[in-house]
Amino acid sequence: MASRIRARRLLTEQGWLEHQELTHEGGIITAIAPITDGDPARDVELLVPALIDGHVHGGAGVDVMDNDSNVLGTLSMAKAAEGVGAFLATTVTAPLPEIEQALVRIADGVARGMPGAELLGCYLEGPYFTPDNKGAHDQALFRELDIAELNHLQQLARGSLKVVALAPEKPNAIAAIHHLAANGVRVMLGHSAADHDTTMAALAAGASGLVHCFNGMRGLHHREPGMVGAGLVHPAAWLELIADGHHLHPSVLKLCHCCAGQRLLLVTDAMRAAGMPDGHYLLGNYRVEMKNGVVRTDTGGLAGSTLTLLGAVRNMVQLANVPLDEAIAMASLAPAKMLGIADRLGSLAVGKQANLLALTTELNQQHIWVAGREINPTQLSSLFSGSRVNQDAQESLCI
Repeated sequence: MASRIRARRLLTEQGWLEHQELTHEGGIITAIAPITDGDPARDVELLVPALIDGHVHGGAGVDVMDNDSNVLGTLSMAKAAEGVGAFLATTVTAPLPEIEQALVRIADGVARGMPGAELLGCYLEGPYFTPDNKGAHDQALFRELDIAELNHLQQLARGSLKVVALAPEKPNAIAAIHHLAANGVRVMLGHSAADHDTTMAALAAGASGLVHCFNGMRGLHHREPGMVGAGLVHPAAWLELIADGHHLHPSVLKLCHCCAGQRLLLVTDAMRAAGMPDGHYLLGNYRVEMKNGVVRTDTGGLAGSTLTLLGAVRNMVQLANVPLDEAIAMASLAPAKMLGIADRLGSLAVGKQANLLALTTELNQQHIWVAGREINPTQLSSLFSGSRVNQDAQESLCI
């Protein structure tokens, strides 16, 4: 049965359209047409593509690495409550058996489907890093790049391994990039001390871009532009940004927008404390503390974020003066293009999947649809009311 949504403004790849009716049936957008009946009533103010979080570790008290088959469903609902219609479950450096178990759980989750946002697959962040700029990754668990091991992980993932992050200065990095790219796996560079030329060589070999640009890598210097400089000037490099106001200064957001524009990927890099009260939490093997929504290790380093992707869109508009349509594309069309799924996700067009997000003019979420199914607002409110976690859950998850 066809469903219709009448929007005051609707965002397409060509820009905003005024007073439009979108029709979807069977999970697919079947029509977008002007409203001509003279009725001023509208169902929603702004209708845009549901967002895609391409780098998220957890939230609502759960983490992708938790050995619990219910975790991904909880995270799926948490993402839907934040305007996200699809996401990549992101791992963290851990003992290899734990990573293997996580890959199997994610592959199973992709196969069975999710109650909220669609699970697109896995983003393997670690263990292929170097000690410099390691962030909240345990360097004792770092591993060398080995094609046989990568093949093994791909087999466990059953086609759901979409992104692998690595440090390009590691031995065998170029061979690993060639191998992964040839198998349709995107490679992102980060948690690394690589210089400009090493980064450029990795990008030329087939790496797709940079993990949370500026964070976990060499900064920009006028005589050694470093990994950041290589990413900013390379014409095809995708750059992840954590636009939470803590990881990156507003002027850096503006710089990235000036240099990279449509190559920017807004991500949350959120961990289990997202949507939770201040307190102590675990991120991998690290004990971290959240104060006023900012998560840090015991040495003061930032450890993931508690950002929502819709919040990142607002921040790009408010802090970096990015036009709203561009900011939304950074969190929808851009990740879809990077992952090679823009034929079905990332924008509103006839024939694409009906992943839809309705917003107020203040950019607050009104409704979300995933594959044409509206996620029950009662479910969302019960999961994320008040502190978004009950006291029992808080006591079991905080340490």
